Amino acid sequence: MPSHPDSTAKRSTYPVSDELFQAVYDSPRSLPGKHVWLTPDEDVRKIERELGIDDGTIGAPLWLSGDDRRCMKCGRQTSWLDIVSSALNEVHRKALIVRVVLGEQKFVNVEAPRAIAGLSCHQCGAAIETLRSFKCHNWAYAVDDLARIVEGVGGRP
Repeated sequence: MPSHPDSTAKRSTYPVSDELFQAVYDSPRSLPGKHVWLTPDEDVRKIERELGIDDGTIGAPLWLSGDDRRCMKCGRQTSWLDIVSSALNEVHRKALIVRVVLGEQKFVNVEAPRAIAGLSCHQCGAAIETLRSFKCHNWAYAVDDLARIVEGVGGRP
């Protein structure tokens, strides 16, 4: 979660209506980078344990995209487990992450980055510098025209 949904700084994450979110989520260009992949089920179960929620609570796919799928140091496939563990170590509380992954409010981030900042490998701790974006059933990145549309409506539901 690179941007806090309630941040007062230059806003790059917007709460949006279900309809606008679905347009961004369904866009084939919503995930920049050379590769697009899903978080393995075993990592989803580890995320649930780290967040203190019941096994099987996260049922929706957790997507990622980037220029490399694997940690450059240990070779482990990058997943949402790296995102969640990095966020817990650096920025966010468990409750916020649970709300973003499982909550009802939809969020769209419009700053499709060259790389997600501040990520490290859950297994070896090496910096992950090639992950470009991630999405779940209520969090997505908007790029190009979609980003302008989201910003144009101010993220109002």
